[in-house]
Amino acid sequence: MLNVIDYVPGNTLLHRLNPVAKLALAASIIAATFLANTYAALVGLLLFTLLLAAYADVFDRLARLLKLLVPIALIMLVLQLAFVRSGEPLFAFVTDEGLITGGKACLRLLGVALPLVLMLMVTKLTDLANACVEKLHIPYKYAFTFTTALRFVPVFSQEMNAIMEAQTARGVQYDTKNPFKKMQLMLPLCVPLLISSVSKTDATALAAEQRGFYLRTRESSYRRYPFAARDMVVFAVCIVLIVGGILL
Repeated sequence: MLNVIDYVPGNTLLHRLNPVAKLALAASIIAATFLANTYAALVGLLLFTLLLAAYADVFDRLARLLKLLVPIALIMLVLQLAFVRSGEPLFAFVTDEGLITGGKACLRLLGVALPLVLMLMVTKLTDLANACVEKLHIPYKYAFTFTTALRFVPVFSQEMNAIMEAQTARGVQYDTKNPFKKMQLMLPLCVPLLISSVSKTDATALAAEQRGFYLRTRESSYRRYPFAARDMVVFAVCIVLIVGGILL
């Protein structure tokens, strides 16, 4: 079963960019989303991310994440409508300021969550770690920790599904619509998941130590990640995005 952040092979321009350029593009979209203060800019940045996903042929997988984020965005909208009391009242407890603030908060949530996931979909984690070490001079142990944590996300998800299937076979019903009852059923699963996580983490640490993890330096990598002309164009686009976010 594919995870939403698993690498999707491809030969598009987005796939062939330097990993640092992809990271800069995602960071600039996120920064512009925080800086922008108009609906036009926020919607435009979200559409830009979705167009990049469609170009890289990962739109379907990004849409799965978007489907999960929409309910959270709606909850945020309701909270903003309930707590923002300034502005002219429209109906019931809803004010125009609350509606505007809530709408922008929803768009910001979607605009911040999607770019980084899109970047991970079109970048191998090994290339991302090595390029950050080489170009950004990030210590290898930090880059390794970050990429390893991302690799463990689908592993822990599969482990949780296996535990739930085992409990379901014993008669536990997790398909209840009561959120409090479902949470009460899910909390006991944290103990076996935690034990399994500690075991896997310890095994990974021992394997890394036996392979000379602490001897690894920036010069140890046999592969290099030079910047090409297309990467410079992307850096220019990043500047334009941030400036546009400030002005709009």
